[in-house]
Amino acid sequence: MIIALRHSRLLTGRRLHAVLRQPAMVVGMLLQPVVWLFVFGQLFRKVAEVPGFGGGSYLAFLIPGVVAMNSMNNNMFTGMTMIEEIDRGTLNRFLVSPARRVALTTANVAEVAVTTTFQTVAILLLGLVGGARYPGGVPGALVVIVASVLVGTVFGTISNTMGMMVRQREAIIGINVFLMLPLTFLSTAFMPRSLMPGWIRVIAACNPLDWAVQAGRSALGSDPYWPGILARCGGLLVLAMACVALAVAMFRSYRRSV
Repeated sequence: MIIALRHSRLLTGRRLHAVLRQPAMVVGMLLQPVVWLFVFGQLFRKVAEVPGFGGGSYLAFLIPGVVAMNSMNNNMFTGMTMIEEIDRGTLNRFLVSPARRVALTTANVAEVAVTTTFQTVAILLLGLVGGARYPGGVPGALVVIVASVLVGTVFGTISNTMGMMVRQREAIIGINVFLMLPLTFLSTAFMPRSLMPGWIRVIAACNPLDWAVQAGRSALGSDPYWPGILARCGGLLVLAMACVALAVAMFRSYRRSV
């Protein structure tokens, strides 16, 4: 266990060092959320006046959805990095080294946690600048960060697993483009559940992206429903752990195939 933790720390440092060498990439990942917040948010701000919406600021309603969507979108493409490491032979060298397989995966999870936390905090601050208010305060913001990290871990580890399976960038791009918009719009990221058709409500209830959106939105509100928040975050945690286990198993399977 101690050895695995040491390997995780070293491999995490390696991955974060690579991120710090290109900070423009992390900052660039915030450009799309800015568009969603200040263009999409302004364009549809009158939606908050539709009967059944519940009133309030559409920007404040939108922020948890943008946070979750940003975490999903950015981490869905981590499999591209995995393919690059396979092509360069870096992954093969790690697999024949004493590095623990679980450390290879936890290093990726730790990198996701750091970069996603930075981006989530930035989006919350941009929301404040835009006029949104968070009655849930710091505890609510922490829930938003935790939910975004968990949903990023789910999609990041799935992407890495796909990278080891298909080993083609085009396949990763095609799968992600196919899934990205349906997962986003089959959730409450942009519209409250009360205004959704019944069949979309059923699908949204099974959508992990929606779990993160609902948990964050409730936590930031004036009357957080903590049983629901904990249930959704717990579901994301279980799913993230299952995805990590799948990625570790795929590492072992990949090693046997090379």
